[in-house]
Formats: sequence, C-alpha cells, structure tokens
Amino acid sequence: FDAPFGTFGPPTMFSVPIAAHMARYGTTEEHLAAVSVATRQWAERNPRAMMREPITVEDVLASRLIAWPLRLLNCCLVTDGGGALVLVSEARARDFPKPPVWVLGRGEAVQHTNISQMWDFTEWTAAARITGPEAFRMADVDHSAIDHLMLYDAFSHTPIYAMEALGFVKPGEGGPWFAEMRSAPGGTLPVNTNGGGLSYTHTGMYGMFAIQEAVRQLRGEAAAQVDGVRTSLVHAPGGMFSATATLILGNQ
Repeated sequence: FDAPFGTFGPPTMFSVPIAAHMARYGTTEEHLAAVSVATRQWAERNPRAMMREPITVEDVLASRLIAWPLRLLNCCLVTDGGGALVLVSEARARDFPKPPVWVLGRGEAVQHTNISQMWDFTEWTAAARITGPEAFRMADVDHSAIDHLMLYDAFSHTPIYAMEALGFVKPGEGGPWFAEMRSAPGGTLPVNTNGGGLSYTHTGMYGMFAIQEAVRQLRGEAAAQVDGVRTSLVHAPGGMFSATATLILGNQ
C-alpha cells in the first residue's frame, strides 16, 4: 500500500504497525502517551532539550491527531542539529584526557524496504532475531548487566517495540512497562535520558544523539546523570523499521 503508490510519510507509515500491536496485545493510547510523558520528564532535566514543559498522559491524548493512533505528542521533533564521535583503537584511546568509552558489542541487519514488507507488524523482527543477540553475544553480557538504554523514539511506540524485541520484556508487555513509569527518572531502568527524539532533538538522523548521550552517561557528564552507569545499550531503526542496529557500550 505504500510503494509504488507514493510516500505517505513517516507518521502514517509507522501508525500501521502499532495499530496491529494494539489489536493483538491490547496496547493502548494511554501506554503510548506514557512513553512521551516519561521521556519529557528526562528532558525537563536537560537544558539543551527543545521541549521541557511538563506534560501528562491527558495532554498527549488531547494533542492533535496526526495518524491514528499517533498524536502530535507521540511524534518526534523536527529540528536542526548535528553531532560527531571520535572512534580510535584501544591503544590510542588511552592517550586522550577523558576516560574512554569502550565498544563492547554491536549488531546490525537490513530486513526489508517498505513498511508493508514487515514480516510481522507486531514485532521488530531483525532486532529480535539478529542485532540484539549479536550485540549481547559479542559483549558477553546479559540483560541484567545493562544499566541504561537509549532507544530511538521517532514515535512513542518505537521504544515499546525495542524493549520487546531486545528481550527486556515479553511481547505485549512493553506498553504496561512504560505505563508504570519504569523508564522515567527514579524508575528501574532509565531510558532516553537526554529527552529523546520526542523532546530533546530530532534532525532526521537521531541515532548520533542517542550514542552521544550513552557516552555522556558512561563518563558521568550527562545533564540528567544516572548514578552507577557502567553499560549502556543503544538501539535504532533505519528507514521504516527496515534496518536495525544495536550497540552496547561500557566504561570498564
């Protein structure tokens, strides 16, 4: 339905999978709204975040409808911006004045082109079967070792899909997990601590900023610093859930 009949745009494209997820698992608009609220709570602590005013679940549900079930506050920002990282050998990294952050594991895969080609609208399949396991295997750690998550949030359901695909929760449990504010400040597992694409910035290529926040957290330099971060997982899609990349970083 998407190609060759023209491009509908990311909100419409991404609205299709989450509608299927809602139908299968009972995920609700309130669950989606909770992701936006938790992410905004982190943005409130980041002076560089574009959107810092507190919001509630009711605010999200009252915001303008874009492509059901996605409303304005379920959608990422559109901003200018840029970033850079320096990647060097282990020997060279020890010469720099700041402590290095180590690449412990990584995985990447490309599955399809158009959203209509997803194997299962309710599952981020490439992440579940390829990139997550590959990154964990390379890093030689399990889920209990991850202290911090940066999950690409072009829309409020993409972190839900990521949590389920990566195995932090079971299929269908992502929405309730976020609704319990476990990802928010003071929660059990901090997610998107810079404010994410929903509230911090989104230039169209947000993955760079997710990696930067992971590095800052691991160095103890983040605006909304979390205590005791030793490992951070960064996860992102490319295209319309087409490509997938998972990165595990550590400061040990």
